[in-house]
Amino acid sequence: MAIRNIRVIGDSILTKKSKEITEVTPKLKTLIEDMLDTMYDAEGVGLAAPQIGILKRLVVIDVSPEGDSPIILINPEILETDGEQTGEEGCLSVPGKSGVVTRPNYAKVKAFNEKMEEIIVEGNELLARALCHEIDHLNGELYVDKVVGGLHSTAEREE
Repeated sequence: MAIRNIRVIGDSILTKKSKEITEVTPKLKTLIEDMLDTMYDAEGVGLAAPQIGILKRLVVIDVSPEGDSPIILINPEILETDGEQTGEEGCLSVPGKSGVVTRPNYAKVKAFNEKMEEIIVEGNELLARALCHEIDHLNGELYVDKVVGGLHSTAEREE
């Protein structure tokens, strides 16, 4: 499909709350494909619609090592969390930076899939982190507001 431009920190759209999706249209199906293409192209594990300038409650996630198990979440809602994990987190909308963030170690999310069928997604560790991170985007929140000790360059971490 198409690679979309990823909005970066400072863009006001990233601080706005997204609107619910009421139906799956051909335009929405194209948006889902474009979001997956954009996420894979940027080598990310998740992408929320506001990150490409669309204020819709839509998230795509793929934490599989092969990058072949995408999760599509329409109107996701966190039902339950448990435990705690603290670790490095980055974001496609905050390029070249990362920071230490504490998130739940388990998350249970209710959403709709691309056929508007209700689904439940449960995840631990990286998937739990991705679910919480991407749903934050739908509420106009960025991980940088949760960072402990400040952001640092990802290049510094690789040296």
